[in-house]
Amino acid sequence: MVLDTLATSALALTLPGSAYLTILSAAAALPRRLIDPVNVGTPTRIVVLVPAHNESVGLLRTLQSLRREVDGDPLARIVVVADNCSDDTASVARAAGVAVLERHDPDHRGKGHALQFGFDACSDADWFIVVDADTDVAPGFLSSMRRAMPDADALQCRYGVRDPLSSRRATLADVALGGWNVVRPRGRAALGWSAGILGNGFALSRQTLQRVPYAARSIIEDVEYHQLLVQAGLRVQWVDDTSVRGDMPDGAAAVQQRARWEGGRLRLIADRLPQMLGQMLRGQWRLIDPLLDLALLPLSWHVTLLLTALLLGSSTVQVLTIASLGALALHVALALGMIRANAAHARALLGVPAYLCWKLCLIPATWRAADRQAAWVRTARPPTPTAK
Repeated sequence: MVLDTLATSALALTLPGSAYLTILSAAAALPRRLIDPVNVGTPTRIVVLVPAHNESVGLLRTLQSLRREVDGDPLARIVVVADNCSDDTASVARAAGVAVLERHDPDHRGKGHALQFGFDACSDADWFIVVDADTDVAPGFLSSMRRAMPDADALQCRYGVRDPLSSRRATLADVALGGWNVVRPRGRAALGWSAGILGNGFALSRQTLQRVPYAARSIIEDVEYHQLLVQAGLRVQWVDDTSVRGDMPDGAAAVQQRARWEGGRLRLIADRLPQMLGQMLRGQWRLIDPLLDLALLPLSWHVTLLLTALLLGSSTVQVLTIASLGALALHVALALGMIRANAAHARALLGVPAYLCWKLCLIPATWRAADRQAAWVRTARPPTPTAK
């Protein structure tokens, strides 16, 4: 009886997430709608904003990738925000021939503050594209984003791993981001919902920033700001034909990043879920997607609970659990197809059991990161080779 109650509870915790993933996966599998070029009378001035905190080691490769896009566009420029840097990030950016804004405010740290500083300083821009300082952009990135700007409030493109075959962990991360950063936003877009902001490769218009200032200050400021956009009735449009690829940390840095990100989500759930639920019940039905997204457990926890239900539950619980695991398998299969996975990606999936154990060991660190007083700390990354 006790074991069956435990299994039933584990399954119940996962059912909303399983249903949500099933809906998004089914929608993502629909044929995508291409963005038709739109002729506009007024030229659009674009600033590619690169927030950087002690990023001098890998920044040059990012700027080289961006320069290949911007140099052919007279209405676009790159601006690096050197935020509270103690290294030569600003010097590296200037030597690469791009504009630099230096910000020194140790009492207000984090990406949200850096972005707001850049948005305020570049008053002549019609649109901002945010690209992290450890990122390569796909050829044609700028033109794809520009085509999507007319009549849009905000944009988000695909976001994957910079060197996905450099290690098994990086390859597995590429699969995971294929689900999180491709299947889910593509599914939302197919349903007419806001695609979401993924923290890298997103764009905001000046009008959007005037209507919803970038006041997000949590550890996961991108998720927080997207919620503010949806609450204001604005929508992020999905750009499926281009991508950015960022570095993924390893070792102790990976522990720090995952704990910080998932702890930040837990903190945001505690702070905003009750308020958003009340607003939705009062008729703001557009909040249902960000509510479900916020309440979705990390997939490692989700899978662990499903396996618990499968092992301990009654036959009815086991049938429902198998259906939920099937929905998750469909989600992963779609991710593999949409990132054009190869044999290395398939081999990397063999590391999932070890990855689940690793994630469960992070629960104490995740809980600490969920504390209201938890400070933003830059995730250390390995040295990045310069692009040739």
